[in-house]
Amino acid sequence: MMQNLSQMSNTELKRYLSEHRNEEEAFRAALQVLMSRCGSATQHPYPFDLDNPEREVEALLKEKLNRTE
Repeated sequence: MMQNLSQMSNTELKRYLSEHRNEEEAFRAALQVLMSRCGSATQHPYPFDLDNPEREVEALLKEKLNRTE
C-alpha cells in the first residue's frame, strides 16, 4: 500500500525512509518528496543526474570551500 507521502511530516518521511530503505521505488519516492521541501538556497543537483558527476561534484565542493575561507 503506497501512502500519501506529500501529506507526511518530515519526521514521518524520515521514519518511512528508514523503514523502506531496501525498497528502491518507495525509498526514492519518499526521498524526492523530502528533498523537494528544501529551500532553493540549499539545493544542489543530484549527482546521478549530472553529465560528469565526479567533475561537477568536485567543482561544487571547491566552490563551497572557497566561500568558507
